[in-house]
Amino acid sequence: MTDFAFDHAPVGLAVLDKRIVRRCNLHFARIFEASVEDLTNLPISELYPSRDDFNRIGERLQQMETGIDYYSDERIMRRRSGELFWCRVRGQSVSSEAPFTTGVWSFADLSDDRPVVSLTPRERDVAILTCRGLSAKEIGVELKLSYRTVETHRAHLLEKFGARKLPELVAKLSGMPL
Repeated sequence: MTDFAFDHAPVGLAVLDKRIVRRCNLHFARIFEASVEDLTNLPISELYPSRDDFNRIGERLQQMETGIDYYSDERIMRRRSGELFWCRVRGQSVSSEAPFTTGVWSFADLSDDRPVVSLTPRERDVAILTCRGLSAKEIGVELKLSYRTVETHRAHLLEKFGARKLPELVAKLSGMPL
């Protein structure tokens, strides 16, 4: 029964070991437009928009505080067809000291509620942290940027999403109805 629940869960599930998909369910395969067999033993880097995005998320995982073995974010991922889409990712590692050891990760496709707008990697980072409620100064500290640079990125985001104010941008980024 355990295999049935994993295989048919209504959310994409994958067991990753050292950032390689060792096992995934049917919903994960549907999200990434591939078969379970094609995704098994695939480096997860193949499902990121770029190597830089893959490395940046890896750095975030490694910088987490010791003792925290759970991770969650929303990011752009890439289907096997090459299409980019927003995805909510949550994971639980078996070791907080070694976040890339075996862990179970869930993936939820957010593309119906949040279309992909062409963003630079830095704009994506600023967008994600803005949605988490961080101020420009807090984002600047986290990304090692001046708050004025963060404000410039936010201005570009406002323009790209057709938002007039920051709350409207956050609503559009999070897929909330206006």
